[in-house]
Amino acid sequence: MNLPSNLLPSYSLRERNTLGFTVLAQMAVPITTPSQIPEAIAFAKDQGLPYQVLGGGSNVVLPIQLSGLTLLMDMDVIEVVQNNVAGVQLRTAAGVNWHHFVGWTLDHGYGGLENLALIPGTVGAAPIQNIGAYGVEVKDYVEHVEAFDCESMQWVKLYQSDCQFSYRNSIFKVNPSRYVISTIVFNLPHIWQPRITYADLQSYFANRSIDSIKANDIFTAVCTIRSQKLPDPKVIGNVGSFFQNPIVSNSHLLTLKEQYPKIVSYTESTTHSKLAAGWLIDQCGFKGMQSGAVGVHDKQALVLTHRGNGSALELLALAKTIQGAVKERFGVDLVIEPVVYK
Repeated sequence: MNLPSNLLPSYSLRERNTLGFTVLAQMAVPITTPSQIPEAIAFAKDQGLPYQVLGGGSNVVLPIQLSGLTLLMDMDVIEVVQNNVAGVQLRTAAGVNWHHFVGWTLDHGYGGLENLALIPGTVGAAPIQNIGAYGVEVKDYVEHVEAFDCESMQWVKLYQSDCQFSYRNSIFKVNPSRYVISTIVFNLPHIWQPRITYADLQSYFANRSIDSIKANDIFTAVCTIRSQKLPDPKVIGNVGSFFQNPIVSNSHLLTLKEQYPKIVSYTESTTHSKLAAGWLIDQCGFKGMQSGAVGVHDKQALVLTHRGNGSALELLALAKTIQGAVKERFGVDLVIEPVVYK
C-alpha cells in the first residue's frame, strides 16, 4: 500500500499535548476530511502499525516515543442540521476546539453547554471521556456520534444509548482502538433553565434571583471560576483534573464523615455519593508540592502540573504516590482520568 501523501515521519507532538512533554510520533498524518480516516487506518493495518488519535492533547499522557501512526484530528466545521420548535441540532467536526464550540453555541443563542465552558480539548474527545463540569455531562446533549469502525472498516452512527455513557466513560474509552470519531451531532433544546447547584456557582450567583440568570452569565461565571482555580496549559503544563472524583457507597461516606466531618461529597444516586478527589488529595498534604519538573497545583490539588523538561514517567510516579496516600488514609481508590499511552 502506498504511503499517505501527507504522512509526517518523526513528527514532534510537543505542541499537541497540553502537559508540554517532548514527544516524538513515529509517524503522523493530519486528518482534514473524513475520507482520510479509512485510508490512514488501512495503511496502519497493512503495515502492522499501532494507531492512535490525537486532538488537542488535553487528556493524554504521552511517552517520549509514541510508536505507530498518530492521526491528528484537524477537521474544523460547525453546521446547523435543523432548527425547529423543540431545539437546534448541530453537526460538529471532531477537530473543533471545545471551548470555541461552547462559545459559538451561545453566540448563536443556543443554551445548554455553558457549564462546560473552558474545558480544554476538541469536540471529538468530549464523548470519549463523557466530559462534565458543574453538574452537566456532554452525554445529555449527544444525539449521535459518527465514527469509523476500525474492526468492520465501515462508517457507523452511534446514538446516545449506543455510546454506553457513564461517569467519565464511554464505549469509545473502553474500546480505544475500535472507533475514530469524525463528527458529533448535538441536540440543544430551546427550553432552557440555569443549573447552578454546585457550590461555586451558587456562591457566584448568591445575590441574583434565579430568573435573572442567563446562559451567558453562567458561561462567564464558569470561565471566571475555572481561571481562578486551574492553570492555563499554555503557561503551566497540565491536563486539568488528573483523577476522577471517586464514587463510594453511602455507608462508606457515613463512616468517613464520622472521622472527617468536613469531607466534600455530592449525591450520585440513592445508594452512592461522589467525593471531591481534590479535597482528599489536599488532606494528604500534596497541594502545592513540587517534585522535580512535576507537581501539584497550589490552587487545585486535583491538577498535576509539568513545568518543563520532565517526562510522563515522573508524572505517573507522583500520581502513584498520591493514589497510595489517599487509599491508605481514606480507603478510596483514585482513578487516573487522562488516557495514559505506553
